[in-house]
Amino acid sequence: MADIKLKGNEIQSVGHLPQIGFTVKEFALVDEDLNVKTQEDYAGKKKIFNIFPSIDTGICAASARKFNEKAAQLENTVVINVSKDLPFALKRFCAAEGLDNVETLSDFRGTFGDDFGVTLIDSPMKGLLSRAVIVTDEHDKVIYTEQVPEIVQEPDYDKALNALK
Repeated sequence: MADIKLKGNEIQSVGHLPQIGFTVKEFALVDEDLNVKTQEDYAGKKKIFNIFPSIDTGICAASARKFNEKAAQLENTVVINVSKDLPFALKRFCAAEGLDNVETLSDFRGTFGDDFGVTLIDSPMKGLLSRAVIVTDEHDKVIYTEQVPEIVQEPDYDKALNALK
């Protein structure tokens, strides 16, 4: 279990983020049109998984916007926003915000949260995903992770992006 806080109160996740150097597990996430996206859809690309509890919170929205802005400058890289939000809410948010440099996918019917160690198991946010970032190279090897220690804090964008250099 990861050491995470929600407004200063300790909360727990199902496990830990994947270790650096390890290959990420296969995943199946749902896009805005209810299509399943898997690792194969992003084969040969570097990946930034921007994981968060809900797009309808200020910090989650800010991280989606920030990674969208930075993603335009990245070669052979895809930013994948992941939450338990329904695809309809994700589509609405991305359309309203003009986010077109990122993929925003839902784990509402999958096992991504458990497989990547980010499903929260207690607190009022039980069942949602913690705020975390996982960066992989084009061969799906983990090159950077950040379990954001306080849910109401933004991830370290610079460290995540610098891992790709």
